[in-house]
Amino acid sequence: MAGDTERAEGYAQYTDQYVDGAWRPALDQGSIPVLDPATERLLATVPAGGAADVDAAVAAARRAARGWGATTAAERLAPLTRLRDGLAAHQEEIAATVTAELGAPISFATAVQATLPLTVTESYLELLADYPFEERIGNSVVHAEPAGVVAAITPWNYPLHQIAAKVVPALAAGCPVVLKPAEDTPLVARLFARLVDAAGFPAGVFNLVTGTGAVAGAALAAHPDVDVVSFTGSTAVGRTVAETAGRGIKRVALELGGKSANVVLPGADLARAVKVNVANVFANSGQTCSAWTRLLVHRDQYDEAVALAAKAAGTYLPGDPADPRTRVGPLVSARQRERVRGYITGALTEGARLVTGGAEAPDGLATGFYVRPTVLADVTADMAVAREEVFGPVLAVLAYEDEDHAAELANATEYGLAGGVWAADTDTAARFARRLDAGQIDLNGGRFNPLAPFGGYKNSGLGRELGRRGLEEFLQYKSLQY
Repeated sequence: MAGDTERAEGYAQYTDQYVDGAWRPALDQGSIPVLDPATERLLATVPAGGAADVDAAVAAARRAARGWGATTAAERLAPLTRLRDGLAAHQEEIAATVTAELGAPISFATAVQATLPLTVTESYLELLADYPFEERIGNSVVHAEPAGVVAAITPWNYPLHQIAAKVVPALAAGCPVVLKPAEDTPLVARLFARLVDAAGFPAGVFNLVTGTGAVAGAALAAHPDVDVVSFTGSTAVGRTVAETAGRGIKRVALELGGKSANVVLPGADLARAVKVNVANVFANSGQTCSAWTRLLVHRDQYDEAVALAAKAAGTYLPGDPADPRTRVGPLVSARQRERVRGYITGALTEGARLVTGGAEAPDGLATGFYVRPTVLADVTADMAVAREEVFGPVLAVLAYEDEDHAAELANATEYGLAGGVWAADTDTAARFARRLDAGQIDLNGGRFNPLAPFGGYKNSGLGRELGRRGLEEFLQYKSLQY
């Protein structure tokens, strides 16, 4: 990779951005440190891009827009297929990179962080091959056309998946892209840029600018030559992005926070529901926006559910994320660790009961951004831990009296991203799920579907990712009347 030098201290110093089809020296001064969350050691530094780097990247994308937008679906499929092949060939490197900079356990990074972007990319290759970019409606022919230059601003928790979920459909739609990855996890984004470069896309179709959200992200959202802003991150930052982009009448897609409920109805397999819930909330060390962070069970089954959750949680011991046996790694940063510990102590102050875990550092892990996997009981709907996104390995268990109360509790949050429902049969689960204000709900442990639209209600965002509707976020429509 161009622009990196290995220092005696043992970390890489990257000094370039990927702009207009090549690695070029960063125009803005400054750098961002990338830390290993497990050891707190410096892994690398990357450029802290600002207005100059953003301007250069957007200008390159704008120059490429008309030519790339005029290509056929078959012409776009060729480099996208080569990109898919590159992702497939570099699975081991992708997993190791995500483990190093995010702290995701290597088993999870291999099974999910590396494979999901490949699955998403393959899904768009299949969709693009048959997508009707033109259709007749009455006496009109409706053309689906690229929406223009896309700013993709991605988060740190699923760094490559979120890149693939934005960049691949945008490219498939015929839109050039400027990617601004999260500053905590820029290394896998650089790896992705290498694969894009090797795939042979025209110059300017894909551009990478590393930098902070406050500077590079804000510059992208406000840039007059950006037509679409696709952002994933916190609701607070999403509001700012939407306000900034709105002043330019840009299209905005926002995938924001979540406080998802997993509702176990009487008659369901309680043991399985609780076991799956614990696995769901502790996956990726709890750093998943759609995680079922609230377990809702009937009052009559409450004590049993808490005991089951405690037993399951005991099998999730924090440890070295490079060890294949580790199921819970560190959080991404010291800032995130203190935030999550604050929610645990706050919940106890408000009257929650600590079942397992806690705010103290895990035994033997004084170094690294670790948090004990935690289960909290006696949680009520008014507590912060029941209403706000914690983004760590913390499960809150709440009791409900009847189905109406369960639906009320599940919806008693500003978020509406995801959820789960368990019942004696699928029809009962589906009937209850229709009462929930959430964009994606798993019934009796239903599997994730990369073709189904993903996105939320309320403050969980606007628009959808994945599948046909994810592609259509980057299309606009022209009707020709005959």
